[in-house]
Formats: sequence, C-alpha cells, structure tokens
Amino acid sequence: MAVLSAMLFGMAAPLSKLLLVELNYFLLAGLLYLGAAAGLLPFILFQFKISIDRVDKKNILRIVGSILFGGVLGPVFLLLGLKIADAASVSLWLNLELAATAVLGWLFFKDHLDLRGWLGVGGAILAGVLITVHEGQSGLMAALFITLACVCWGLDNHYTALIDAITPTQMTFLKGLVAGSINGAIGISLAPSLPEFKILGGALIVGIFCYGLSIVLYITAAHSLGATRSQILFSSSPFFGAFFSVWLLSERLSWIQVVAALILAISILSLILQEHAHGHAHMEAEHIHWHWHDDVHHDHEHASPVLGGHVHIHKHKKIRHSHSHFPDLHHRHDHLGLKE
Repeated sequence: MAVLSAMLFGMAAPLSKLLLVELNYFLLAGLLYLGAAAGLLPFILFQFKISIDRVDKKNILRIVGSILFGGVLGPVFLLLGLKIADAASVSLWLNLELAATAVLGWLFFKDHLDLRGWLGVGGAILAGVLITVHEGQSGLMAALFITLACVCWGLDNHYTALIDAITPTQMTFLKGLVAGSINGAIGISLAPSLPEFKILGGALIVGIFCYGLSIVLYITAAHSLGATRSQILFSSSPFFGAFFSVWLLSERLSWIQVVAALILAISILSLILQEHAHGHAHMEAEHIHWHWHDDVHHDHEHASPVLGGHVHIHKHKKIRHSHSHFPDLHHRHDHLGLKE
C-alpha cells in the first residue's frame, strides 16, 4: 500500500506542473484536495459511523494539525516550488520529507534513529543539496519552498499515524474537504476569472487519484509500520515522479540528478536496515485502525471468520513483552500508555 501510494503521489508533480499554467497555487491546491474528498465520498457513505465521544482532545489536536500542515500549508509550498523548478527536480527534492519525518520523529515523537538511520537522513539532505546546485540560481528559492512543504508533511505523517478515533478514509475525507475548501476559497478570491471546466475537472481527477487514494493508502500503512518506516517506502515517490516527468513533460535528467537519485536510494536502504528491540509494556487501550491478526497485539475474536486486513474498534489488554518493533500505533514510547 505504501509503494502504490508513492507511485500515485509521484505522478502528482508533473501533472500539477501542467495545471499550474492555468491555475494559481491556492486554487490548484484546493482543487486537488477537494478532488481527494470527492473520490472518497462513496466510501464514507457506506462506512460505519464513529461516535463523537471517541474523538477526544488528543485526537482533535492531531486532526487539526494534520489538516493545517498536511492539507493547507504543505500543498501550497509544493506548488510554489514546482512553478520555478523542473518537475523531476521537485520530485527528487520531495525525498527530504523522509529526512524531515525521521528528524521530527526523533525530536518530538520519540522515534528511534541509530547510526544507519542518521546516515540515511544525511544522504537525503546531500541529495537535496545536489539538486539545488543543478537548478542554479532559482534552485535556492525552490529548495526553500519544497523543504517547508516536506517539514509540513513530516508533521502531518506523525499526526496521522497517531489518530486512532476515526478511520484512515474518514481522516482523508475530512482533510480534503476542509483544507480544499480553505485553499479553494483563497484561490477563487485571487483569480481574475475561473478557468475552463476541463481544467477544473482535470485538477479534481488528479486530486482523486494522486492525493485521495494515495493519502488513504499511506495512512493505512502508517498505522501498521509507523510514520518513519512508512515514509521510507513512500519515499520511492520521487523516483516515480522523475520517471513521469521525463515521460509526460519531456524533461531530461542531468548527471547530477542521477547521482542524487542514487544517493537517495542508498539513504532509503540505510534507514530500512535499522533495528530496534527492548522490553516494554502496553497499558489497556481501545482504538480503531486497519490491522491483521498476525501479531501478538491483535488476538481478539470475531463472530465470524475474518480474512486479511480489516478495520474496526477493538481493545488491547495490558501486556509486557520484548520484540523487535517499529514506532507504530502500538509502539510510541510517549503515547497510548506504552512505557519503557
């Protein structure tokens, strides 16, 4: 799911580059996220309802943070950078989201980073510097915008990985509807006139697939793998983006971009090779997320047999054990009652 999410999101940069010819940054950002919400509406209508009592203060703060950083600010910063730089370069720059997610996780969300993890972060930053050099004088401003977008999405990644009161589909719909409406309203107020319907429709279609479906796949993966590890797999999106930029926009990759891409690949591998295990205790908890019955945390029973992954409200008993783990929804050392 994380890799498919990456491929869809990778297509967004070159397609958005084409749409920026007719649309301003805010209007395009709004349409992309409104498209995401529209695409998810059928799933929302047939999904079971969540009691408002389950959405506590912590979840409200996480939802607001996810919408603000991931839905309102992040897309606008991305489009500002995309306007002045090659789509292939922007696609590769977006791997800074990996570094941002990892560093933010280490600083504020108690994620683990060993030497190989820090080498991976350093490699992503080095690749970003090389791409900045390739873009020349305009590259500094573009790099600033893309870095801000990556920091916003890094925060978004951690917030969404911790939201356990609503489903990934509901969270994505809410983010698309609220953030899309805010940016769309700003964009309309700034536009001298509305573009042709086919341009507006094209932006909505890109939003449905490259944002809506991509985001819900990522949130679902993040609940199982944690924000940083899901971001490792999702960080393949720049390579998809560079490929589609060459194919759709006839851009040519320079040797600097190729070297940066190789450094990014090594950085991703370095982060994947991290290991983390220790004794820890889980306090009793009740939440909702996508899960499988193939680990020590999900041994609850169902009235009828269930195959594969599924989502519903479920409880966890208090338990103490030791095993290799990721900073996922059940292994955040400062959340959900988990203690060293």
